[in-house]
Amino acid sequence: MGERSSFKRVALISFLVLVWGVTWPIYKIALHYTPPILFAGMRTLIGGLLLVLLFIPRRSQIRWKQNWSKYFISSIFNVTVFYSVQTVGLIYLPSGLFSVIVYLQPVLVGILAWLWLGESMSLMKVMGLILGFLGVAAVSAGQFSGHVAVLGIVLALIAAASWAIGTVYVKKVSGQVDSLWLVAFQCVFGGIFLTGLGSGVEEWSQITWNMPYLFGLIFGIVLGISASWVVYFILVNAGDASVVASYTFLVPLIAVITGTLFLNEPFTPSLIAGLLLIGVSIYLVNRKPNAKIGQAGKPSYLES
Repeated sequence: MGERSSFKRVALISFLVLVWGVTWPIYKIALHYTPPILFAGMRTLIGGLLLVLLFIPRRSQIRWKQNWSKYFISSIFNVTVFYSVQTVGLIYLPSGLFSVIVYLQPVLVGILAWLWLGESMSLMKVMGLILGFLGVAAVSAGQFSGHVAVLGIVLALIAAASWAIGTVYVKKVSGQVDSLWLVAFQCVFGGIFLTGLGSGVEEWSQITWNMPYLFGLIFGIVLGISASWVVYFILVNAGDASVVASYTFLVPLIAVITGTLFLNEPFTPSLIAGLLLIGVSIYLVNRKPNAKIGQAGKPSYLES
């Protein structure tokens, strides 16, 4: 059972990192053909509605009266703020550089999980989180040269903070609400808001319905939103939020590599140095010198 659970965890983390890594350049390309807020709203709303249809057989787990506020709060941080500033911010910075700043998130998650959830914060974990962010910065060091829009940096920092707060909040309420319905409703609520906002400040006629746009939209709906959020919260609820977040340091590495290959974004020799730092970071954050055998009563979605 333990080996099966470990394999499943590795498979889910690998899927998540790969999908989120290629998401940045895919969205960057799609944004040439669509207003940003409408693009964010459409993919989150349709992705959320898709999840609602898939989860109908487990509708008894919704418990709307007790949980509606949790769905709403989660949608604010994980969708409404995160996706709106993320999508707009990609216009002002290269996708690799923007993802580097957003992935300050694992460090913020580690701090918030320590303060809010009481998760352990050893010196080893602190060093690991710091090394991870330094590794992410090294991966895209070459992209910091030249003109960098201050607005893009500010938007990336807001996205990182919003995502970190949303992640820790979901972990905190995980014992009170069904995680799958939480993902579905946060996408629906956030998608409704973003689509409405986009309809008010942008023009639908500005969307170019070509293959790059449709591919970005469909990819975002099916993988970038629906599947990835479900996997992410399954992992967060099954382990320490800071530990799971540490693996996402790998996402900017993939984003930079794919951005270099397909968008002609700058390639830097610091990629290898960044990868090494990220690898050490993940090891330090996950290392448990005084590991406790068994955690009774802790729910795990990975052992099924």
